[in-house]
Amino acid sequence: MTEDAPRLNAFPIFMRAQGRTVVVIGDGDEALAKARLLAQSSALLRVVTARPTPALLSWIEANDAEHVRAPYAPDQIEGAVMVFAATGIEALDHRISNDARAAGIPVNAVDRPDLCDFFTPAIVNRAPLAIAIGTEGAGPVLAQIVRARIDRLLSPSLGPLATLANTFRDAAERLLPKGSPRRRFWNEFFTGAPARALEAGNAASARQAATELLARSTATRGHVALVGAGPGAEDLLTLRAQRLLMDADAIVFDALVPDAVVAMGRRDAERLPVGKRKGCHSKSQAEINALLIDLGRSGKRVVRLKSGDPLVFGRAGEEMAALRDAGVSYEVVPGVTAAFAAAADFELPLTLRGVSSSMVFTTGHDLKGGTLPDWASLAISGATVAVYMGRSVAADVAARLIDAGLPSDTAVAVVENASLPTRRRFHGTLADLPSLESRADLTGPVMTVIGDAVAGANFEHSTPLAAHRQVAPAEHQGTDA
Repeated sequence: MTEDAPRLNAFPIFMRAQGRTVVVIGDGDEALAKARLLAQSSALLRVVTARPTPALLSWIEANDAEHVRAPYAPDQIEGAVMVFAATGIEALDHRISNDARAAGIPVNAVDRPDLCDFFTPAIVNRAPLAIAIGTEGAGPVLAQIVRARIDRLLSPSLGPLATLANTFRDAAERLLPKGSPRRRFWNEFFTGAPARALEAGNAASARQAATELLARSTATRGHVALVGAGPGAEDLLTLRAQRLLMDADAIVFDALVPDAVVAMGRRDAERLPVGKRKGCHSKSQAEINALLIDLGRSGKRVVRLKSGDPLVFGRAGEEMAALRDAGVSYEVVPGVTAAFAAAADFELPLTLRGVSSSMVFTTGHDLKGGTLPDWASLAISGATVAVYMGRSVAADVAARLIDAGLPSDTAVAVVENASLPTRRRFHGTLADLPSLESRADLTGPVMTVIGDAVAGANFEHSTPLAAHRQVAPAEHQGTDA
Protein backbone atom coordinates (compact mmCIF):
# COMPACT_ATOMS: atom_id res chain seq x y z
CA MET A 1 0.00 0.00 0.00
CA THR A 2 1.45 3.38 -0.99
CA GLU A 3 1.78 6.09 1.65
CA ASP A 4 -0.79 8.39 0.05
CA ALA A 5 -3.41 5.65 -0.54
CA PRO A 6 -6.68 6.26 1.34
CA ARG A 7 -7.25 4.07 4.38
CA LEU A 8 -10.50 2.33 5.28
CA ASN A 9 -12.20 3.30 8.52
CA ALA A 10 -14.23 0.08 8.40
CA PHE A 11 -12.33 -3.11 7.54
CA PRO A 12 -14.35 -5.62 5.47
CA ILE A 13 -14.60 -9.15 6.85
CA PHE A 14 -16.85 -12.18 6.38
CA MET A 15 -18.41 -13.43 9.63
CA ARG A 16 -19.50 -17.04 10.05
CA ALA A 17 -23.28 -17.14 10.40
CA GLN A 18 -24.27 -20.75 9.65
CA GLY A 19 -26.45 -22.05 12.45
CA ARG A 20 -25.92 -18.91 14.54
CA THR A 21 -28.54 -16.44 15.68
CA VAL A 22 -28.84 -12.99 14.18
CA VAL A 23 -31.41 -10.62 15.68
CA VAL A 24 -33.33 -7.90 13.82
CA ILE A 25 -35.36 -5.51 15.98
CA GLY A 26 -38.01 -3.32 14.34
CA ASP A 27 -41.54 -3.20 12.97
CA GLY A 28 -41.41 -1.79 9.46
CA ASP A 29 -39.65 -1.47 6.11
CA GLU A 30 -36.09 -1.11 7.47
CA ALA A 31 -36.43 -4.27 9.52
CA LEU A 32 -37.85 -6.07 6.48
CA ALA A 33 -34.93 -4.92 4.32
CA LYS A 34 -32.38 -6.23 6.84
CA ALA A 35 -34.28 -9.52 7.19
CA ARG A 36 -34.27 -10.02 3.42
CA LEU A 37 -30.53 -9.27 3.29
CA LEU A 38 -29.77 -11.76 6.05
CA ALA A 39 -31.93 -14.40 4.42
CA GLN A 40 -29.16 -14.80 1.84
CA SER A 41 -27.13 -16.45 4.60
CA SER A 42 -27.69 -19.65 6.56
CA ALA A 43 -28.02 -17.79 9.86
CA LEU A 44 -30.87 -18.45 12.29
CA LEU A 45 -32.90 -15.26 12.01
CA ARG A 46 -34.82 -13.86 14.98
CA VAL A 47 -37.12 -10.88 14.36
CA VAL A 48 -38.25 -8.90 17.41
CA THR A 49 -41.38 -6.86 16.66
CA ALA A 50 -44.48 -6.21 18.75
CA ARG A 51 -46.48 -4.62 15.92
CA PRO A 52 -45.13 -5.90 12.58
CA THR A 53 -46.39 -4.37 9.37
CA PRO A 54 -48.37 -6.80 7.20
CA ALA A 55 -45.46 -7.06 4.79
CA LEU A 56 -42.96 -7.88 7.55
CA LEU A 57 -45.30 -10.41 9.18
CA SER A 58 -45.93 -12.10 5.85
CA TRP A 59 -42.19 -12.35 5.20
CA ILE A 60 -41.50 -13.82 8.66
CA GLU A 61 -44.12 -16.51 8.15
CA ALA A 62 -43.00 -17.32 4.59
CA ASN A 63 -39.33 -17.68 5.58
CA ASP A 64 -39.71 -19.59 8.86
CA ALA A 65 -37.90 -16.90 10.82
CA GLU A 66 -38.24 -16.88 14.61
CA HIS A 67 -40.75 -14.20 15.60
CA VAL A 68 -40.60 -12.63 19.04
CA ARG A 69 -43.85 -10.67 19.22
CA ALA A 70 -43.00 -8.38 22.14
CA PRO A 71 -41.43 -5.01 22.87
CA TYR A 72 -37.63 -5.06 22.91
CA ALA A 73 -35.88 -6.46 25.99
CA PRO A 74 -32.15 -7.15 26.50
CA ASP A 75 -32.61 -10.92 26.93
CA GLN A 76 -33.85 -11.16 23.32
CA ILE A 77 -30.31 -10.64 21.98
CA GLU A 78 -28.56 -13.18 24.22
CA GLY A 79 -26.42 -15.63 22.28
CA ALA A 80 -26.60 -13.63 19.02
CA VAL A 81 -23.58 -13.07 16.79
CA MET A 82 -25.01 -9.87 15.27
CA VAL A 83 -27.78 -7.44 16.18
CA PHE A 84 -29.61 -5.02 13.91
CA ALA A 85 -31.51 -2.08 15.43
CA ALA A 86 -34.13 -0.98 12.89
CA THR A 87 -36.82 0.57 15.05
CA GLY A 88 -36.66 4.07 13.59
CA ILE A 89 -36.75 5.45 17.13
CA GLU A 90 -33.43 7.07 18.04
CA ALA A 91 -33.62 6.52 21.79
CA LEU A 92 -34.58 2.85 21.38
CA ASP A 93 -31.88 2.24 18.76
CA HIS A 94 -29.39 3.82 21.14
CA ARG A 95 -30.50 1.53 23.96
CA ILE A 96 -30.25 -1.57 21.76
CA SER A 97 -26.78 -0.54 20.63
CA ASN A 98 -25.61 -0.06 24.21
CA ASP A 99 -27.05 -3.41 25.29
CA ALA A 100 -25.39 -5.25 22.40
CA ARG A 101 -22.02 -3.66 23.03
CA ALA A 102 -22.25 -4.45 26.72
CA ALA A 103 -22.84 -8.09 25.76
CA GLY A 104 -19.92 -8.08 23.31
CA ILE A 105 -22.20 -8.44 20.26
CA PRO A 106 -21.50 -6.38 17.10
CA VAL A 107 -24.43 -4.08 16.35
CA ASN A 108 -25.72 -2.15 13.35
CA ALA A 109 -28.26 0.64 13.84
CA VAL A 110 -29.96 1.56 10.57
CA ASP A 111 -29.13 5.11 9.40
CA ARG A 112 -27.24 5.84 12.63
CA PRO A 113 -23.52 5.42 11.78
CA ASP A 114 -22.37 6.58 15.23
CA LEU A 115 -24.20 3.61 16.80
CA CYS A 116 -22.76 1.03 14.36
CA ASP A 117 -19.91 -1.41 14.96
CA PHE A 118 -20.23 -2.57 11.36
CA PHE A 119 -22.00 -1.59 8.15
CA THR A 120 -24.04 -3.87 5.93
CA PRO A 121 -22.68 -4.05 2.39
CA ALA A 122 -24.43 -4.40 -0.92
CA ILE A 123 -23.92 -8.07 -1.82
CA VAL A 124 -23.34 -9.88 -5.09
CA ASN A 125 -24.34 -13.44 -4.22
CA ARG A 126 -22.82 -16.37 -6.09
CA ALA A 127 -22.70 -18.62 -3.02
CA PRO A 128 -20.23 -19.70 -1.84
CA LEU A 129 -18.66 -16.77 -3.68
CA ALA A 130 -19.76 -13.43 -2.28
CA ILE A 131 -18.73 -9.89 -3.16
CA ALA A 132 -19.50 -7.19 -0.62
CA ILE A 133 -19.50 -3.50 -1.56
CA GLY A 134 -19.40 -0.96 1.24
CA THR A 135 -19.08 2.80 1.58
CA GLU A 136 -18.83 2.98 5.40
CA GLY A 137 -22.41 4.23 5.35
CA ALA A 138 -21.53 7.28 3.27
CA GLY A 139 -23.28 6.27 0.05
CA PRO A 140 -25.65 3.28 0.13
CA VAL A 141 -27.04 4.24 -3.30
CA LEU A 142 -23.51 4.22 -4.74
CA ALA A 143 -22.94 0.76 -3.28
CA GLN A 144 -26.12 -0.48 -4.98
CA ILE A 145 -25.03 1.01 -8.32
CA VAL A 146 -21.66 -0.74 -8.09
CA ARG A 147 -23.35 -3.98 -7.02
CA ALA A 148 -25.62 -3.90 -10.08
CA ARG A 149 -22.65 -3.40 -12.40
CA ILE A 150 -20.66 -6.25 -10.87
CA ASP A 151 -23.73 -8.50 -10.88
CA ARG A 152 -24.05 -8.05 -14.65
CA LEU A 153 -20.40 -8.96 -15.16
CA LEU A 154 -20.36 -12.23 -13.21
CA SER A 155 -21.74 -15.48 -14.57
CA PRO A 156 -24.38 -17.28 -12.47
CA SER A 157 -22.20 -20.39 -12.83
CA LEU A 158 -19.49 -18.98 -10.55
CA GLY A 159 -21.22 -20.36 -7.47
CA PRO A 160 -21.30 -23.96 -8.72
CA LEU A 161 -17.74 -23.51 -9.98
CA ALA A 162 -16.56 -22.46 -6.51
CA THR A 163 -18.40 -25.45 -5.01
CA LEU A 164 -16.69 -27.78 -7.50
CA ALA A 165 -13.33 -26.22 -6.65
CA ASN A 166 -13.82 -27.11 -3.02
CA THR A 167 -14.07 -30.82 -3.91
CA PHE A 168 -10.63 -30.63 -5.63
CA ARG A 169 -8.86 -28.59 -2.96
CA ASP A 170 -7.44 -31.49 -0.93
CA ALA A 171 -6.17 -33.28 -4.05
CA ALA A 172 -4.56 -30.12 -5.42
CA GLU A 173 -2.76 -29.46 -2.13
CA ARG A 174 -1.59 -33.07 -1.97
CA LEU A 175 -0.40 -33.42 -5.59
CA LEU A 176 0.81 -29.97 -6.57
CA PRO A 177 3.74 -28.09 -5.04
CA LYS A 178 2.85 -24.92 -3.23
CA GLY A 179 3.40 -21.77 -5.27
CA SER A 180 3.36 -21.44 -9.04
CA PRO A 181 2.16 -24.95 -10.05
CA ARG A 182 -0.76 -24.85 -7.63
CA ARG A 183 -1.71 -21.28 -8.50
CA ARG A 184 -1.60 -22.03 -12.22
CA PHE A 185 -3.85 -25.04 -11.74
CA TRP A 186 -6.46 -22.91 -10.01
CA ASN A 187 -6.10 -20.13 -12.56
CA GLU A 188 -6.82 -22.61 -15.37
CA PHE A 189 -9.57 -24.21 -13.30
CA PHE A 190 -11.46 -20.93 -12.87
CA THR A 191 -10.84 -19.58 -16.40
CA GLY A 192 -10.43 -22.68 -18.57
CA ALA A 193 -12.30 -25.86 -19.49
CA PRO A 194 -14.00 -26.53 -16.12
CA ALA A 195 -15.41 -22.99 -16.04
CA ARG A 196 -16.58 -23.19 -19.66
CA ALA A 197 -18.31 -26.50 -19.04
CA LEU A 198 -20.25 -25.17 -16.06
CA GLU A 199 -21.09 -22.03 -18.00
CA ALA A 200 -22.75 -24.35 -20.53
CA GLY A 201 -24.59 -26.13 -17.72
CA ASN A 202 -22.66 -29.41 -17.97
CA ALA A 203 -21.53 -30.31 -14.45
CA ALA A 204 -20.26 -33.79 -15.42
CA SER A 205 -18.01 -32.36 -18.15
CA ALA A 206 -16.73 -29.72 -15.74
CA ARG A 207 -15.68 -32.37 -13.22
CA GLN A 208 -14.00 -34.43 -15.95
CA ALA A 209 -12.13 -31.38 -17.25
CA ALA A 210 -10.95 -30.54 -13.73
CA THR A 211 -9.73 -34.11 -13.21
CA GLU A 212 -7.74 -34.03 -16.47
CA LEU A 213 -6.31 -30.62 -15.60
CA LEU A 214 -5.09 -31.87 -12.22
CA ALA A 215 -3.49 -34.92 -13.84
CA ARG A 216 -1.33 -32.83 -16.18
CA SER A 217 -0.54 -29.99 -13.75
CA THR A 218 2.87 -31.29 -12.75
CA ALA A 219 6.07 -29.28 -12.78
CA THR A 220 5.81 -26.41 -15.25
CA ARG A 221 8.44 -24.40 -17.07
CA GLY A 222 9.25 -20.87 -16.08
CA HIS A 223 8.33 -17.96 -18.30
CA VAL A 224 9.43 -14.32 -18.57
CA ALA A 225 7.19 -11.51 -19.80
CA LEU A 226 8.92 -8.29 -20.85
CA VAL A 227 6.16 -5.85 -19.98
CA GLY A 228 5.80 -2.19 -20.82
CA ALA A 229 4.81 -0.33 -17.63
CA GLY A 230 3.82 2.78 -19.58
CA PRO A 231 4.95 6.34 -18.88
CA GLY A 232 3.96 6.34 -15.21
CA ALA A 233 0.19 6.56 -14.73
CA GLU A 234 -0.98 3.14 -13.57
CA ASP A 235 -4.27 3.34 -15.46
CA LEU A 236 -2.31 3.41 -18.74
CA LEU A 237 -1.15 -0.15 -18.10
CA THR A 238 -2.63 -2.64 -20.58
CA LEU A 239 -5.09 -5.30 -19.46
CA ARG A 240 -2.63 -8.01 -20.49
CA ALA A 241 0.11 -6.41 -18.40
CA GLN A 242 -2.19 -6.27 -15.39
CA ARG A 243 -3.16 -9.94 -15.82
CA LEU A 244 0.49 -11.00 -16.01
CA LEU A 245 1.34 -8.96 -12.91
CA MET A 246 -1.41 -10.75 -10.99
CA ASP A 247 -0.01 -14.12 -12.11
CA ALA A 248 3.68 -13.33 -11.50
CA ASP A 249 5.88 -15.09 -8.94
CA ALA A 250 8.58 -12.44 -9.36
CA ILE A 251 8.50 -8.83 -10.58
CA VAL A 252 11.79 -7.37 -11.81
CA PHE A 253 11.44 -3.62 -12.28
CA ASP A 254 13.43 -0.56 -13.28
CA ALA A 255 13.83 2.60 -11.19
CA LEU A 256 11.52 4.63 -13.42
CA VAL A 257 8.58 2.26 -12.85
CA PRO A 258 6.33 3.86 -10.19
CA ASP A 259 5.55 1.99 -6.97
CA ALA A 260 1.85 2.17 -7.84
CA VAL A 261 2.43 0.04 -10.94
CA VAL A 262 4.58 -2.51 -9.10
CA ALA A 263 1.88 -2.69 -6.42
CA MET A 264 -0.59 -3.98 -9.01
CA GLY A 265 1.14 -7.36 -8.82
CA ARG A 266 0.25 -10.15 -6.42
CA ARG A 267 0.97 -9.24 -2.81
CA ASP A 268 3.14 -12.33 -2.29
CA ALA A 269 5.16 -11.91 -5.49
CA GLU A 270 8.90 -11.42 -5.08
CA ARG A 271 9.77 -7.81 -6.00
CA LEU A 272 13.26 -7.20 -7.33
CA PRO A 273 14.39 -3.62 -8.13
CA VAL A 274 17.24 -3.50 -10.63
CA GLY A 275 17.82 0.24 -11.04
CA LYS A 276 18.59 1.12 -14.68
CA ARG A 277 18.33 4.87 -14.23
CA LYS A 278 20.98 7.52 -14.67
CA GLY A 279 22.97 7.63 -11.43
CA CYS A 280 21.12 4.60 -10.07
CA HIS A 281 22.53 1.52 -11.82
CA SER A 282 22.05 -1.03 -9.07
CA LYS A 283 22.60 -3.92 -11.51
CA SER A 284 24.42 -4.20 -14.80
CA GLN A 285 22.58 -5.43 -17.86
CA ALA A 286 24.53 -8.70 -17.70
CA GLU A 287 23.41 -9.17 -14.09
CA ILE A 288 19.80 -8.50 -15.04
CA ASN A 289 20.01 -11.02 -17.88
CA ALA A 290 21.43 -13.63 -15.49
CA LEU A 291 18.71 -12.90 -12.93
CA LEU A 292 15.92 -13.37 -15.49
CA ILE A 293 17.46 -16.65 -16.66
CA ASP A 294 17.81 -17.96 -13.10
CA LEU A 295 14.23 -17.08 -12.24
CA GLY A 296 12.90 -18.63 -15.44
CA ARG A 297 14.92 -21.82 -15.01
CA SER A 298 13.60 -22.20 -11.46
CA GLY A 299 10.08 -22.50 -12.88
CA LYS A 300 8.84 -19.04 -11.93
CA ARG A 301 6.50 -16.76 -13.82
CA VAL A 302 8.43 -13.52 -14.16
CA VAL A 303 7.32 -10.04 -15.17
CA ARG A 304 10.18 -7.81 -16.26
CA LEU A 305 8.66 -4.32 -15.92
CA LYS A 306 10.16 -1.63 -18.12
CA SER A 307 9.15 2.00 -18.21
CA GLY A 308 7.22 2.94 -21.36
CA ASP A 309 7.50 0.25 -24.03
CA PRO A 310 10.12 -2.51 -23.68
CA LEU A 311 11.13 -2.21 -27.34
CA VAL A 312 11.78 1.56 -27.22
CA PHE A 313 15.14 2.24 -25.55
CA GLY A 314 14.39 -0.53 -23.07
CA ARG A 315 17.26 -2.94 -23.89
CA ALA A 316 14.67 -5.64 -24.52
CA GLY A 317 16.75 -6.91 -27.42
CA GLU A 318 19.61 -7.88 -25.11
CA GLU A 319 17.29 -9.58 -22.63
CA MET A 320 15.41 -11.47 -25.34
CA ALA A 321 18.69 -12.70 -26.82
CA ALA A 322 19.90 -13.89 -23.41
CA LEU A 323 16.63 -15.69 -22.66
CA ARG A 324 16.55 -17.23 -26.12
CA ASP A 325 20.13 -18.52 -25.78
CA ALA A 326 19.30 -19.95 -22.35
CA GLY A 327 16.18 -21.73 -23.60
CA VAL A 328 13.83 -19.78 -21.32
CA SER A 329 10.44 -18.95 -22.85
CA TYR A 330 9.43 -15.31 -23.01
CA GLU A 331 6.95 -12.87 -24.49
CA VAL A 332 6.79 -9.12 -25.04
CA VAL A 333 3.85 -6.99 -23.91
CA PRO A 334 3.76 -3.49 -25.43
CA GLY A 335 3.36 -0.40 -23.28
CA VAL A 336 2.46 3.23 -23.88
CA THR A 337 5.77 4.89 -24.69
CA ALA A 338 6.69 8.30 -23.24
CA ALA A 339 6.45 10.07 -26.61
CA PHE A 340 2.77 9.20 -26.90
CA ALA A 341 2.10 10.26 -23.30
CA ALA A 342 3.88 13.57 -23.86
CA ALA A 343 1.89 14.18 -27.03
CA ALA A 344 -1.35 13.44 -25.18
CA ASP A 345 -0.39 15.83 -22.37
CA PHE A 346 0.06 18.59 -24.95
CA GLU A 347 -2.85 17.49 -27.19
CA LEU A 348 -0.09 17.45 -29.78
CA PRO A 349 -0.58 15.74 -33.15
CA LEU A 350 2.65 13.82 -33.81
CA THR A 351 1.65 13.59 -37.45
CA LEU A 352 -0.27 16.36 -39.14
CA ARG A 353 -1.66 16.28 -42.65
CA GLY A 354 0.28 18.56 -44.94
CA VAL A 355 2.87 19.27 -42.24
CA SER A 356 4.44 16.04 -40.95
CA SER A 357 3.85 12.47 -42.14
CA SER A 358 6.68 10.73 -40.27
CA MET A 359 8.29 10.70 -36.85
CA VAL A 360 11.55 9.76 -35.16
CA PHE A 361 12.18 8.26 -31.72
CA THR A 362 15.72 8.97 -30.53
CA THR A 363 17.93 9.83 -27.59
CA GLY A 364 19.82 13.08 -27.58
CA HIS A 365 23.04 11.15 -27.04
CA ASP A 366 23.00 10.24 -30.73
CA LEU A 367 24.00 13.83 -31.48
CA LYS A 368 27.08 13.88 -29.27
CA GLY A 369 29.19 11.98 -31.79
CA GLY A 370 31.13 13.49 -34.67
CA THR A 371 28.72 12.29 -37.33
CA LEU A 372 25.20 13.61 -37.76
CA PRO A 373 22.74 10.69 -37.36
CA ASP A 374 20.53 9.75 -40.30
CA TRP A 375 17.42 10.86 -38.44
CA ALA A 376 18.63 14.47 -38.39
CA SER A 377 17.96 14.72 -42.12
CA LEU A 378 14.43 13.47 -41.49
CA ALA A 379 13.92 16.24 -38.94
CA ILE A 380 15.05 18.80 -41.47
CA SER A 381 12.63 17.39 -44.05
CA GLY A 382 9.67 17.80 -41.68
CA ALA A 383 9.51 14.69 -39.45
CA THR A 384 8.42 15.08 -35.83
CA VAL A 385 11.30 14.15 -33.52
CA ALA A 386 10.73 12.73 -30.02
CA VAL A 387 13.88 12.92 -27.90
CA TYR A 388 14.05 10.59 -24.89
CA MET A 389 16.21 11.38 -21.85
CA GLY A 390 17.42 14.56 -23.49
CA ARG A 391 17.64 17.19 -20.73
CA SER A 392 21.38 16.86 -20.11
CA VAL A 393 22.21 17.10 -23.83
CA ALA A 394 19.61 19.70 -24.83
CA ALA A 395 22.22 22.22 -25.94
CA ASP A 396 23.95 19.64 -28.14
CA VAL A 397 20.64 18.61 -29.67
CA ALA A 398 19.69 22.19 -30.48
CA ALA A 399 23.10 23.24 -31.76
CA ARG A 400 23.62 20.24 -34.02
CA LEU A 401 20.12 20.42 -35.52
CA ILE A 402 20.40 24.16 -36.17
CA ASP A 403 23.87 23.68 -37.73
CA ALA A 404 22.38 20.93 -39.92
CA GLY A 405 19.78 23.34 -41.27
CA LEU A 406 16.72 23.02 -39.01
CA PRO A 407 15.33 26.54 -38.42
CA SER A 408 15.99 27.87 -34.92
CA ASP A 409 12.34 28.88 -34.60
CA THR A 410 11.12 25.27 -35.03
CA ALA A 411 8.50 24.54 -32.35
CA VAL A 412 9.50 22.51 -29.28
CA ALA A 413 7.38 20.92 -26.51
CA VAL A 414 8.90 19.51 -23.31
CA VAL A 415 7.19 17.37 -20.63
CA GLU A 416 8.57 16.27 -17.29
CA ASN A 417 6.79 13.23 -15.76
CA ALA A 418 4.50 12.70 -18.75
CA SER A 419 1.02 11.29 -17.89
CA LEU A 420 1.41 11.84 -14.13
CA PRO A 421 -0.40 14.44 -11.99
CA THR A 422 3.06 15.92 -11.26
CA ARG A 423 3.79 16.59 -14.91
CA ARG A 424 5.16 19.96 -16.00
CA ARG A 425 4.89 21.26 -19.55
CA PHE A 426 7.10 23.78 -21.35
CA HIS A 427 7.09 25.12 -24.88
CA GLY A 428 9.27 27.27 -27.08
CA THR A 429 11.57 26.98 -30.05
CA LEU A 430 14.72 25.08 -30.87
CA ALA A 431 16.69 28.18 -29.88
CA ASP A 432 15.17 28.00 -26.37
CA LEU A 433 16.01 24.32 -25.86
CA PRO A 434 19.52 24.78 -24.33
CA SER A 435 17.91 26.34 -21.24
CA LEU A 436 16.84 22.82 -20.21
CA GLU A 437 20.39 21.86 -19.24
CA SER A 438 20.47 24.41 -16.40
CA ARG A 439 17.09 23.30 -15.02
CA ALA A 440 18.20 21.46 -11.88
CA ASP A 441 14.56 21.53 -10.76
CA LEU A 442 13.64 19.01 -13.46
CA THR A 443 14.32 15.79 -11.57
CA GLY A 444 11.79 13.53 -13.34
CA PRO A 445 12.17 11.96 -16.80
CA VAL A 446 12.01 14.59 -19.53
CA MET A 447 10.54 14.09 -23.01
CA THR A 448 11.20 16.60 -25.80
CA VAL A 449 9.21 16.80 -29.04
CA ILE A 450 10.57 18.87 -31.94
CA GLY A 451 8.97 19.72 -35.28
CA ASP A 452 6.50 21.87 -37.18
CA ALA A 453 3.60 19.68 -36.00
CA VAL A 454 4.30 20.85 -32.45
CA ALA A 455 2.85 24.23 -33.35
CA GLY A 456 -0.57 22.55 -33.34
CA ALA A 457 -0.30 21.65 -29.64
CA ASN A 458 -2.34 23.16 -26.80
CA PHE A 459 -0.04 25.43 -24.77
CA GLU A 460 -2.72 26.67 -22.38
CA HIS A 461 -1.19 24.83 -19.41
CA SER A 462 2.42 25.18 -20.53
CA THR A 463 5.23 27.55 -19.48
CA PRO A 464 7.48 29.21 -22.08
CA LEU A 465 11.04 27.89 -22.04
CA ALA A 466 12.23 31.42 -22.82
CA ALA A 467 10.95 32.63 -19.43
CA HIS A 468 13.57 30.56 -17.62
CA ARG A 469 16.29 31.59 -20.05
CA GLN A 470 15.53 35.27 -19.40
CA VAL A 471 15.24 34.95 -15.60
CA ALA A 472 18.26 32.74 -15.01
CA PRO A 473 20.99 35.47 -15.09
CA ALA A 474 19.09 37.64 -12.60
CA GLU A 475 19.09 34.82 -10.08
CA HIS A 476 22.85 35.26 -9.61
CA GLN A 477 22.78 39.06 -9.27
CA GLY A 478 22.56 41.01 -6.03
CA THR A 479 19.88 43.61 -5.30
CA ASP A 480 20.39 47.32 -4.74
CA ALA A 481 19.67 48.68 -1.30
